Amino acid sequence: MDLEIIDEFNLLTGLIAGIVFFLSTGLTTGLIPNPLYVRMVPITLLDYFFLLTTSVLAAVYFGQEKCSTLDKRFAALGGVTGFLAFGCPVCNIVLLALLSSSTILAYIEPLRPFLGLISTIFLAVIIIRDGS
Repeated sequence: MDLEIIDEFNLLTGLIAGIVFFLSTGLTTGLIPNPLYVRMVPITLLDYFFLLTTSVLAAVYFGQEKCSTLDKRFAALGGVTGFLAFGCPVCNIVLLALLSSSTILAYIEPLRPFLGLISTIFLAVIIIRDGS
């Protein structure tokens, strides 16, 4: 197979994955306004930053040709951590089932920037390691 075709396929795969991640998480977290979901926590610039950063890194990750099982697990962890970073913590039904809304606002909400940073680091390390 021609190398240019493979590169174009990987580029298209990454682009589609990034767009799907951006739209699916942006809509379900209320960062992209829609009539089906109302966010209960105010949106900050960091929310948009981590949505965009996680989406771009997911696109680059999926655009790469090779990835091991361990890399896939770390990539999934990076995506979930990113989702927790820019998602509405009070609207997250899993967190609400485990903790009360006051506990979430007191302990999880202040950690969201760190979760975004961890997500970015996870995805960036995997991309750099696979790229070399």
